[in-house]
Amino acid sequence: MKRTNLENWIETTEALPELSREGLEGLQLRRLNETLVRLKEREGFYRDYPSKLDSLSDLHELPFTTAADLSAHPGQFLLTSQSEVSRVISGATSGTTGPAKRVFYTAKDTEHTVGFFAAGISEMLSEGEKCCIVFPFSGPFGLGDLIARAVERLGAVPIKAGFGQTWGELIAIVKETRPETYIGFPVTLLSLVRMYGEDFPIKRALVSGDACPKGVMEELEKALGSKLYPHYGSRECALGGAVTCPAFEGMHLRENHIIPEIIDENGNVLPDGEYGELVITTIGSEAMPLIRYRTGDYTRILPQCPCGGITKRLDTVSRREGSISIEELDSKLFRLPTLADYRASFGGGLHIEARVLEPGSEAQIYSAARSLYPHLQVQVHTAACQPSDRPMYMGKRHVVQE
Repeated sequence: MKRTNLENWIETTEALPELSREGLEGLQLRRLNETLVRLKEREGFYRDYPSKLDSLSDLHELPFTTAADLSAHPGQFLLTSQSEVSRVISGATSGTTGPAKRVFYTAKDTEHTVGFFAAGISEMLSEGEKCCIVFPFSGPFGLGDLIARAVERLGAVPIKAGFGQTWGELIAIVKETRPETYIGFPVTLLSLVRMYGEDFPIKRALVSGDACPKGVMEELEKALGSKLYPHYGSRECALGGAVTCPAFEGMHLRENHIIPEIIDENGNVLPDGEYGELVITTIGSEAMPLIRYRTGDYTRILPQCPCGGITKRLDTVSRREGSISIEELDSKLFRLPTLADYRASFGGGLHIEARVLEPGSEAQIYSAARSLYPHLQVQVHTAACQPSDRPMYMGKRHVVQE
């Protein structure tokens, strides 16, 4: 199998004569040390860190950075002037009521992300094709806009569907434009497929923005008649971190800009192949590089890909939740073909509010939920899905605590 387009992009972007594991790790160490020098000169959050490491393994000795650190010390991470910042993303830190964490990007940071997006998207999108983008469009440096730029760079046509429309509005966009491909939230696509009916035009999809558990993935692949291209990203890694290649066995990491580690619950670094929390060091960030940032995402690093590529790969990524997991629920409930969408909440029991395609689905949903959580009281309320309805989550899916 040919080398991935991501690795071709890394080789070209970094002006490497030939991409190899040794050469890539040499680039990472050099860029890490350049980043440490910049951080030392800034005298901000990382002022006590060394300005030089002798090897990548020395990175394991440095302290972790957490989301709480970003919230508590927002001004100590920025390395550029405010005038150089082109994009700021703010969001609440999970599990806290304190100040939101802010992540900054320069135009160079976003250009790197567009290049990464284009490399990954090019595995499924051909010149002249149309691509339906179901992400928010919030200005020239918003996520949807960056993806649209990547699509245009490939000579394809972005359909800027956005996010938050009613199902009727989204179906109308797809019927009018008939895109061959899709980029967006996985459950949104599955709901769209089920509500659309016959002659659904989308045949290939890159899913991102939220977890894609096994049940959802299998239902989507069955509906589209093709394998999905999962993507992993977060605001801390400039929105683009890893993407699937045509071997469909894990997501290749953007290793010219990210150094990954997997740690156990005690913070010990785990060998490749073992599951734990993903930690990233963002050596490609101009505005706000982070050292050993704990993502809160759980996965493992896979051995060499059957495609022959040399970049490390992430397995399926999940988040550890409380006693009830939205990923477990999604994987189980969306195997029911009459389920269009649902919202889960917990407070003295599990409550599921569902939108269904056929009457009489309540008992099936109840039975599926009880099979996962037999010790819980489960309540299910269903209503027929209407064109005027909107997705039941306006962001990442989660169990709402009541």
